[in-house]
Amino acid sequence: MADQMHIQVCYALPEQQFLRDLTVDAGTTVEQAIALSGLRQAMPGLDLAALQVGIYSKKKTLDTVLREHDRVELYRPLIADPKNARRRRKAKPPT
Repeated sequence: MADQMHIQVCYALPEQQFLRDLTVDAGTTVEQAIALSGLRQAMPGLDLAALQVGIYSKKKTLDTVLREHDRVELYRPLIADPKNARRRRKAKPPT
């Protein structure tokens, strides 16, 4: 069917993963796909407004229209700045 497409919605926590394959109508946005995925019901305490979204590791907005086989990803905020973490590791004397 040309008016339907297959996508995936994923979100990962250290102890839990959410991965859902969906068939959606052409023209579906990232925001609509997240709503259709059931992520809010699976993780009720999740603040979706605080998360960034992307497709295959490229940041996107919620109004981005999806294409066939896109993987919608929700990104948690970083706990540590990766640059600072590298600097700390480099500054540590070898053991």
